[in-house]
Amino acid sequence: MRSTRLQTGVVAGVAALGLTLAGCGSDSGGSGGDGGSGGGDASEVEVFTWWAAGSEKAGLDALVAVFDEQHPDTEFINGAVAGGAGSAAKDLLQQRLQTNDPPDTFQAHAGAELQDYIDAAQIEDVSSQFEEFGLTDAVPQDLIDLLTTEDGAIYSIPSNIHRSNVVWANPQVLQDAGLDPEATYSSIDEWIPALQAVQDSGATALSVGQAWTQVNLLETVLMSDLGADGYIGLWDGSTDWSSPEVTAALEDFDTLMGFTNTDRDGLDWPDATQQVIDGQAGFNVMGDWAEAAFEEQDQVAGEDYTYFPVPGTADQFGFLADSFTLPVGAPHPGGAEAWLETVASPEGQAAFNQAKGSIPARSDVDLSDFSEYQQSAAEDFASATIVPSLAHGAAAPVATLNDITDAVSKFTSGSSDVATLQQEMGAAVNG
Repeated sequence: MRSTRLQTGVVAGVAALGLTLAGCGSDSGGSGGDGGSGGGDASEVEVFTWWAAGSEKAGLDALVAVFDEQHPDTEFINGAVAGGAGSAAKDLLQQRLQTNDPPDTFQAHAGAELQDYIDAAQIEDVSSQFEEFGLTDAVPQDLIDLLTTEDGAIYSIPSNIHRSNVVWANPQVLQDAGLDPEATYSSIDEWIPALQAVQDSGATALSVGQAWTQVNLLETVLMSDLGADGYIGLWDGSTDWSSPEVTAALEDFDTLMGFTNTDRDGLDWPDATQQVIDGQAGFNVMGDWAEAAFEEQDQVAGEDYTYFPVPGTADQFGFLADSFTLPVGAPHPGGAEAWLETVASPEGQAAFNQAKGSIPARSDVDLSDFSEYQQSAAEDFASATIVPSLAHGAAAPVATLNDITDAVSKFTSGSSDVATLQQEMGAAVNG
């Protein structure tokens, strides 16, 4: 059975922060209750994302094609800003919101990442649109629980579901290292000898990129070593950040970083994944948006690459969802609602997710034309314990994630040790 701990743990913890937003529902700005029929100016829509390259851009392009069919009278304006995990985009977005120059809609990760926007009264309640677009019946209850605040409001429309805790591997590199290319591993401890074998063969054992990809790796180690309850406890307060179990997990992270590429800080995730595709690296831990990168280069699953959950996390689904908001003061609210309608539609979700490598947030989308990986991910999402991704906004607010990322950067650059990393991460979460 799927765990409901996320609802009662992380979601309750986030909701307890007081997510009330008076005056930001359908009566503020005149756009909240008009739905996809178009309230306000629908002549155009500026869609602000960080989908500027690779499979992310391919997904956006596929979604835009559906949008143009569904809303031919609304001009799409691409506001994409390049930058791994949206760091550059989020900085620019915050500047625009603070100067009352919002885009018509912007991408954000569902969950705790929305907290700051809600507290600042920068986004509208889209509960009525959520219901109007048929999401109430089509979206799994776990996701609805994650999106719903304590006061019953929903502030974004989900476009997809991604999994963060996936290992991608090059079978030839593993075979050259004397390993079984079809092997999986039950724990980090069991995986380490395989990483050592790849490193001894002369290839990079584990490719990573800049800081956010290292945080992504770290969260999967915490999932593996602490288990679902212990990992969720890091965010709801029931797991002590100073515990020896956390220390052991951070020591495992330190060990894994010793197997990574030295040029990591100059790479984004596509570059790190490309090292596996090119046979320069044996393994890569990355979210399942990497699936599209393999497919784009005609890689065949099971032959050119393999995938499996990060060792020790097979029973967990590291959850994140891209979603779109309705900013307060959007200059073209009718255009924004038209975009949200396409994002929510079965046609939009099918086109977007097939291209991006994720799975639809809607459970009523036909997956028969999706990849082998995507079908397996949908099965796992229906049965595994859902845990929130740290690196992608589901587990902690933006400010907390920024502090953790800074702490990880110091650690992986050699400027701090495990004890300092542990203390700084605990302080970032607990204040």
